Amino acid sequence: MTVKPDKRLTKLFLRFGSIDWERATAKQYELLKDERVWRAFINGYAKNGFVIFDEEALPREELLKRLGDLEPEIVREESVTVGELIESSYSWNNILGKMES
Repeated sequence: MTVKPDKRLTKLFLRFGSIDWERATAKQYELLKDERVWRAFINGYAKNGFVIFDEEALPREELLKRLGDLEPEIVREESVTVGELIESSYSWNNILGKMES
């Protein structure tokens, strides 16, 4: 599968009303098995997280329905390209950021 670096993805920042670390871990794993989800992080202790997904392939309503038992609330939304996501994932970005500070 080839994906163009300028493809737009949706990043939703979420707050959860009903969650614990065990359910958070299970739900995060479940989401990451779906190829339409690019990144997911759910923090059961802080009751927040984010999901980066392809909204053309995975409608927002379907994603929120899958998260429904955790009582998700969208706090913020961003758009990110595949290229930006990959570049931000490079470990050298973390090192360079610390050196420049």
